[in-house]
Amino acid sequence: MTLDELISEFDRGLRSMTGVSRMSRPIPAPQTIHADDAATPVEPADTALTVEEKAHSAALMRVNHVGEVCAQALYQAQKLATKSATLKRGFEEAAREEEDHLAWTTQRLRDLDSRPSLLNPLWYTGSLALGFVAGRFGDRVSLGFMAETERQVEKHLNSHMTSLPANDHASRAIVEQMRVDEAAHAVAAVNAGGIELPFPVRALMRATSKVMTRTAYYI
Repeated sequence: MTLDELISEFDRGLRSMTGVSRMSRPIPAPQTIHADDAATPVEPADTALTVEEKAHSAALMRVNHVGEVCAQALYQAQKLATKSATLKRGFEEAAREEEDHLAWTTQRLRDLDSRPSLLNPLWYTGSLALGFVAGRFGDRVSLGFMAETERQVEKHLNSHMTSLPANDHASRAIVEQMRVDEAAHAVAAVNAGGIELPFPVRALMRATSKVMTRTAYYI
């Protein structure tokens, strides 16, 4: 890796932890689906949220933001660990989409008068280490780790779609697009040769994720 590439990755890490993220796609707009399957934009109705609903939405979006901080670290580490130019490009492409998610959730937290997790440096560092470990076991394991991570994130986002206040159209639009992207990343990782991880590893990943999400909801 060249010096310019190292500087670029360091810059991405700093931006991930500090919430200064760039988006290549606009923030998903809320829409209403009519009987004829036509969709029309809906204005975000944050004023319709109660104080409690707004706080709950903000906490859930903080959890989602932490997930995207971790995703940046994981993809960075896996990209650095592989020697395959094809996989490097794949991890880079996924990381760019995840950076959109990071920017979207950052803006949504601001809209809800809230903040990211105070523990983002910890989440980022831990995920970077996990990504390197997965990468050291070879490309197929690394891709399997990516696929399992994305599957678990998709399930987590499904639960948020159930938990978010019904009137929080803005958050729902963001989470829905994130869910679509994460599912696509999981499929891409499997198609690229990712293997199924052993059950104990998957269970440990789920347990670690629960600790992270429960902590990030409050801190």
